[in-house]
Amino acid sequence: MKLRTSIRTAAAVATAIGLAAASGCAGQASSDSDVLNVGQISDSVAFFPLYVAEQEGFFEEEGVTLGERPRLGTGAKLAAALTSGSIDIGAGVITDALNLAENTDDTQITGSLVTEYYVDVITADGFDGPPADAPLEERIRALEGKNIGITDPGSGTEALLIYLFDQVGLDAKTDATLVNLGAVTSSAIGAMSSGQVDALAFFQPAGQMAEVEGVGEIYISPQRGDVPDMAGALHGVLFSTGTAIEGKGEQIEAFNRGIDRALEFIETNPEESAELLSSYLEGTDPAAVEALVEILPQEMATSAVVAQDAFDTAISFHLDSALIAEAPDYSSIVWAGVQE
Repeated sequence: MKLRTSIRTAAAVATAIGLAAASGCAGQASSDSDVLNVGQISDSVAFFPLYVAEQEGFFEEEGVTLGERPRLGTGAKLAAALTSGSIDIGAGVITDALNLAENTDDTQITGSLVTEYYVDVITADGFDGPPADAPLEERIRALEGKNIGITDPGSGTEALLIYLFDQVGLDAKTDATLVNLGAVTSSAIGAMSSGQVDALAFFQPAGQMAEVEGVGEIYISPQRGDVPDMAGALHGVLFSTGTAIEGKGEQIEAFNRGIDRALEFIETNPEESAELLSSYLEGTDPAAVEALVEILPQEMATSAVVAQDAFDTAISFHLDSALIAEAPDYSSIVWAGVQE
């Protein structure tokens, strides 16, 4: 399983790098030493602190000049952009950073964003299975044989399914049909409501949106405590390469100061955070936004510092699900600037 995962990830990264080079953008966007280019997978909840820091002027006040801010859609494309030099920091999930580390030795996790696994399994309205309060094993077994939407192979969405199925002696890749839907939440919900898939493994706010729209329910949620062994896992992260850090270490430190201020703002200013979240998730039903506001303080990191215990929990998850063959050392993959 591990070999297939590594080959698939390497191929995806190589393809994305080729596309970047062909378009003539590889390395160009980061040529200005005063500009920090930051890409992210999507506008999921994990990257809300970046939006807060931008809107509240925290980055500017810390002396950060932001350049390109692409939404790249998949972890493989994010990793490829880092490798090609078109961005300096990637905002993704730790799975993306670990995948990149398998192919790029100088990969560094440069910050913590979310310390709960914020992917949910969401089942369609009328799903044929036990209720959402049934024992976890029963709910996992109910997913056997189903079509389940994920963002892409090698992602944190696929990782959750691999882990859950393994807990009951199943293989998500053979005992279910995983359907790649990309990272656009509305499209994924549309695929579920139309019957293309029976369920989703998807980042917040997909579950909240599905419940408000009446087309599905959050069936399994690590964030709410459904999977105790995953509690407190480092999930949303910032990551980079040694080359980028060598060239722009001071800017990355200033960027993290802006993130720290944003995380504190989210924790201490719920009303203002709710307004910003509504703007960030433009078009999302207010009821879904309200549901997210209630859980944000529970899952956001307290600072960009990468806690050892949160890192260890995440690594155990990846080892148990055979997504990595061996554990990377905390002191080697976590940038010294954010180590405890």
